[in-house]
Amino acid sequence: MDELLSACLNFILMQKKWPVHVFFCLLFSFSSYFLKAQTVILLYDGEIPNSKRTPDRENSRYEKDSILIVSKISRPSLTIFLPSKEKATGAAVIICPGGGYTNLAMGYEGTDVALRFNQSGIAAFVLKYRIPDTSTMIHKEYGPLQDAQRAIQLVRSNAKEWNIEPNRIGIMGFSSGGHLAATAGTHFQKDYIPNPDHISLRPDFLILIYPVISFRQPVAHMGSANNLAGPDPSPEKIKEFSNEEHVTDRTPPCFLVHAKDDDAVPYANTGLFADACKKHHVPVEVFYYEKGGHGFGMTNNTSPQRWMDLCITWMQHIT
Repeated sequence: MDELLSACLNFILMQKKWPVHVFFCLLFSFSSYFLKAQTVILLYDGEIPNSKRTPDRENSRYEKDSILIVSKISRPSLTIFLPSKEKATGAAVIICPGGGYTNLAMGYEGTDVALRFNQSGIAAFVLKYRIPDTSTMIHKEYGPLQDAQRAIQLVRSNAKEWNIEPNRIGIMGFSSGGHLAATAGTHFQKDYIPNPDHISLRPDFLILIYPVISFRQPVAHMGSANNLAGPDPSPEKIKEFSNEEHVTDRTPPCFLVHAKDDDAVPYANTGLFADACKKHHVPVEVFYYEKGGHGFGMTNNTSPQRWMDLCITWMQHIT
C-alpha cells in the first residue's frame, strides 16, 4: 500500500501545469484516502472493563521531527495493517508504542513499524492502549494490560479472517510499551478481561525494544513506574510489575534491543530479562548497540546495523 501511495503522489507532483488549487486538492485526496485505508477498530464492543464513565479527552499533537504523540487515551483501539495475500507469511505482531505511560508515540514506534512488517509479509496491529489515570479507570495499573490481552484475544479470534496463523501471534513494545509487552508475556496465566471462549492470551513471541522491565531501583524508569503503579507503590506492586521476576519455562521466546548509553531506561533492564529467560531455558536473542541513547525507533543512526532486519530474520526461525 505504501508503494502505491508513493507512486500516486509522485504522479501528482510531476503535473507542473495543473492549477495550484487542483494540485493541492488531489494531493490531499490521495493522501487522505490511503491513510484511511487502514482499518481502525475499537478494542471493546461495549463497555470498557475497569473504566469510569468520563468524557473522551484524547489529544493528538506533533512534536519535533513530525513525531505524532497521542495522550489522555481512555478509549483504546487497534489499527490493522495487513500485507498483501501474495506476501502474507501468516505471522502477526501487536505493536505497543512507548511514552512512559503518559502518552503514545503512535508514528515512529507504531505505524512506521507496522508498514515495515507488512513489507516482509507480516501482519501488524498498532495498539492504542489506555493511559493509566485514576479519573478514567478504577484500577489504573491494570488498564494497559487488559488492553494488551484484549488485542491478543481479538487477533487470535479473527486469525482466519485476517489470514494469520493463530499460533504465530507475537507482541512488541518500545520503552514503556516494552514493559507492557513483557507484562503480557509474563502474566498471561490470569485473564484480566472477560474470556468466555477461553482463547489463549499467551503471545507466541516477544519483541522488546529499549524496554522498561523492572520497577526496582536502581534500574527502574521511575516515570513509568510512578505513572502505572503510583508514586509510592507497595513492595507487592513493585514485585508484580517487575517482569524479570515472572519469567517461567512458559515465557515466550524473546528478542531484545537496547543501546548501552541509554540514559533514560538503563540497558540493565534488558540484561535482567535476558538472564531470567536463560535461567528458564527460554529462547532469547539480545542485540546491544554501543550508542544510540533512548527512543531511536527503527533506525539507530549511530550504526549501520538495522535491528528490524535482525528481528525479522529471528522471527522466521522461531515462528
